[in-house]
Amino acid sequence: MRRMPAPDRPAMSELTPSQWSLLPDEPDEPSAPDPLVQAASAALRSRDGHFYELTGQVNRPGEPQAGLAERWRRFFAAGGSAGWQELSAKALRVQRRVLEDGASYNVHSDAPPLPGQDERDGTPLARHWPLELLPMLIEPDEWRDIEAGIVQRARLLDAVMTDTYGERRLLQKGLLPASLVLAHPQYLRAMHGSQPRGGHLQVLAFDLTRCSDGKWWVVGQRTQAASGLGYVLENRLIIAQQFPEAFRQMAVQRLAASYRDFIQALTRLSPAGERSRVALLTPGPRNETYFEQAFLARYLGITLVEGADLTVRADKVYLKTLAGLERVHVLLRRVDDTWLDPLELRPDSILGVPGLLQAVRAGEVVLANAPGSGWLESPGLTAFWPGVAEELLGEDLLLPAIQSWWCGEDSAWRRLRPRLAEFIVVPTFSASSTTSHFAPIVAAELTAEALRALAERIDADPTAYTLQARVKPTKLPVWTRGALEPRVAVLRVFAMTDGKAGWKVLPGGLARVAPKRDPLADAWLSIQRGSLSADTWVMTDGEVDKTTLLSQPLQPADLRDVHWTVTSRAAENLFWLGRYTERAENSARLARHVIEASVMVQRGAMPPPMLPLLDELARRHGLVGAEAPAAEDDPRGFERALLAALLPSSGAHSVGWNLRALQGCAQALRERLSPEAWKLIHETAAQFEQHLRAVLDRPGPSASMSDVLNVLARADTHLAAITGAQTDRMTRDDGWRLLSIGRQIERLSFHAEVLAETFEHDLALTEDGFALLLGVFDSTITYRAQFQARREAPPLLHLLVHDTDNPRSLAWVARTLRDRFAKLARHDPGWAADIAADLPVPEAWSLAELAAPGPALVEHLQRAAAQAGELSSLISQRYFAHVLGAEQRVWL
Repeated sequence: MRRMPAPDRPAMSELTPSQWSLLPDEPDEPSAPDPLVQAASAALRSRDGHFYELTGQVNRPGEPQAGLAERWRRFFAAGGSAGWQELSAKALRVQRRVLEDGASYNVHSDAPPLPGQDERDGTPLARHWPLELLPMLIEPDEWRDIEAGIVQRARLLDAVMTDTYGERRLLQKGLLPASLVLAHPQYLRAMHGSQPRGGHLQVLAFDLTRCSDGKWWVVGQRTQAASGLGYVLENRLIIAQQFPEAFRQMAVQRLAASYRDFIQALTRLSPAGERSRVALLTPGPRNETYFEQAFLARYLGITLVEGADLTVRADKVYLKTLAGLERVHVLLRRVDDTWLDPLELRPDSILGVPGLLQAVRAGEVVLANAPGSGWLESPGLTAFWPGVAEELLGEDLLLPAIQSWWCGEDSAWRRLRPRLAEFIVVPTFSASSTTSHFAPIVAAELTAEALRALAERIDADPTAYTLQARVKPTKLPVWTRGALEPRVAVLRVFAMTDGKAGWKVLPGGLARVAPKRDPLADAWLSIQRGSLSADTWVMTDGEVDKTTLLSQPLQPADLRDVHWTVTSRAAENLFWLGRYTERAENSARLARHVIEASVMVQRGAMPPPMLPLLDELARRHGLVGAEAPAAEDDPRGFERALLAALLPSSGAHSVGWNLRALQGCAQALRERLSPEAWKLIHETAAQFEQHLRAVLDRPGPSASMSDVLNVLARADTHLAAITGAQTDRMTRDDGWRLLSIGRQIERLSFHAEVLAETFEHDLALTEDGFALLLGVFDSTITYRAQFQARREAPPLLHLLVHDTDNPRSLAWVARTLRDRFAKLARHDPGWAADIAADLPVPEAWSLAELAAPGPALVEHLQRAAAQAGELSSLISQRYFAHVLGAEQRVWL
């Protein structure tokens, strides 16, 4: 067979032996995966009829899903292939950062608590803040449309408030129904005719969603105490760090300048101008959004206060601090209307400030927002806003709102009643003593019988119900299990006053995302019902503002004459933290000795005359209730009452109750306590109750006394550790001095009373009375080391009264008390000297007189206990309630 000629090839030089290789040629490196191709393949199909942010289009039946929208192409391209491959790792970093920041949302639910929480104590559970990885992206052109529409609606609501609390032209012309406005529980007649300084409204929130027409629609509005500004910051600080290249390349507008301008606007409105003190009024740690309130206050550099921190004097608002009363000019509030002022609104409110409404009416404080704006949130008003805008502004509304029909309009309800299944039924009013409230009802999900029952309820009270048209909200991609899953989303944006009768819109917002891919999910999303949150990136075609409000490095000059404000509420909690620590320790020690003595008397190992003393000690110091039988008459009944009273739920102020009170004070001081100190206090209270219940509930004729005593001994050990933490691990500022003063007051009073009662019963020098005193004073080992087995009055009284080296003696306690009080009151030495002159000086008492028969010892002790109580009252009146030295003003 003829061989075919080989095709022509380029000539190659012959390889030399040095070029020979046994290794195969290296293959070409594989090309990195294209992130845009990866994103497109990972995108799950969105439900037909919804706008999908990832594609920028609405899916149609029978048509393939479109490719990535331009903004999302830029987003994924910025990170490159490495950025796409790290999405799962970034999601884990987001969750870790949330945990590190302690970001949480408190809810009343059966969800598992965070570490250190007890779901049985009735407090709201703290859930970790649910932050999603991917942000919502908004182009500059569409943001300009949103911004214009939000500014217009802010102007409208401000004008409505001015009219409704003034001339009431809208009500007179029937443009707003009087039965809806005036019957609303958050319309406040106390504000009618008032002209609050700075206007009625300073910050507003609007919930938006993009519907199937591609336009943004208004879902709802928050006008009295809108939440979310702190969470917007937290989301931005975390998410921007995960995508730094995309954040820079896409020219995302920053937020800091808007927050800065808002604070400046509030000070511009206030009576003191630039010298104004601004505070954020919070309902407290139990509020669901407390984390973001504290976070926002720190970021803005303003004081976080509760109602108990403030007082109104001569129509002016003051912050109660250890240094005196400091004037507050602006309050950014997160307390709802009805709780603001117990004098004029709800009398049972402990969240507000008595006299606050009068201060607002007098123009002495800017309250953002002014009371009485909550009725604007009613969905029943939605259909009336276009006509109101035409009347007040002469304009058509730029942003449409979801269609709503108030059932209080008879014609509307009769027309729509047969079509009830097509709507979402929402409450017209917020909950109050005169109005009902309920969760939104998707009528289409009801059975025929339930739908009939709903219609009958509406027939019975039509004003309480509003019908809303169902819409198909926009869907946002969520990164989950390696895929981009479409979820329903709602965007909350914020309008803030500029202080010049105008409004600015924060270039960002709080996106809320459905927790799962639910085809029935609607626009009624809330974090409390389990939704996620997402950052919102507003891109700009102009210059990115470089302003930052994050803390800058401190310079030495910044630390010169630095002054940290200690509020009176924090100071009072520290004072009682000290008192309850000492009281719990004293009651635990006393309970152990009373139980042991009671058992010994019943066994005949101790003389019966000890029983009246034990009974008096137990009653005076809260170890048994008033209904407990007398120890002399019924020793076993007294013993049972003594054991039952140890539990916190017994009603007696015994060990368990004191530990609960200690835990409550610590809860209010979480920001001042180390995590270890808080955990120790929490575990001491929880374990005492748990272990004691296990002993008392054990089957059998009676509880084992040795087991009860072991539980008390364990609590005593834990309390000693708490004392050590307070002594060695807390900054020695005025707050700590108050804690120490509280401890010394409690110790002086308790020890003086126990010593007086024992000597009054003539049992101090008996073997059992002597041992009881040394045990209660925790001085048994010291006495034996110094005086061996002597049972004599002079050495006993020397150790327990005179010895300034014994931290349990009255002399040491009183001297420490005087020293700490002098440092606390150093700014008013004249007043401090007058008070100190009335404090006991036990080392000056004549030991011979004390040891001699007669009433001298008991009189000294009773007077010392009374003086300790008087000092406590004086401290409370001056530093906590500020009813002494009320003329003192630190900052006017």
